[in-house]
Amino acid sequence: MAIHWTHLDSPVGTLLLTADDTGALTSLSVPGQKNGRTVQEGWVHDPALFRGAEEQLAAYFAGELKEFQLELRPDGTEFRTRVWDALDDVPYGATVTYGEIAARVGASRVAVRAVGGAIGANPLLIVRPCHRVIGANGLLTGYAGGLERKTALLTLEGAL
Repeated sequence: MAIHWTHLDSPVGTLLLTADDTGALTSLSVPGQKNGRTVQEGWVHDPALFRGAEEQLAAYFAGELKEFQLELRPDGTEFRTRVWDALDDVPYGATVTYGEIAARVGASRVAVRAVGGAIGANPLLIVRPCHRVIGANGLLTGYAGGLERKTALLTLEGAL
């Protein structure tokens, strides 16, 4: 199965989107992202495949879209997938703590670090809203795309 890709300009930098042959998004990375993707030899540049994602992201950054309706197909363990699915339930403009996500997925208090690791490994920034997860003390902590982007996204959503 081929990996398709495109770049999109956004207020938080140039986004790199990847998808499988069906058009399901497999990743969305930002420049300088910890563990972010970079275009590899053999990938297929296919901007047309991403028109729906491009339209929804533009509407999101314009403050017109509150919930993405995109097919997502990230590659991850069963545990990570459960954590990423829980992120989808965090509403636009709201924040939750790592502990709250852990509780939602049935993880113990000691598993909060594992939950944090799964959130940090989220391959679909912005569309799978890991930026809405904050520390138990209410502080903005950790974001693979950088805290300045987390701040910008939460400000856009009215959470800050």
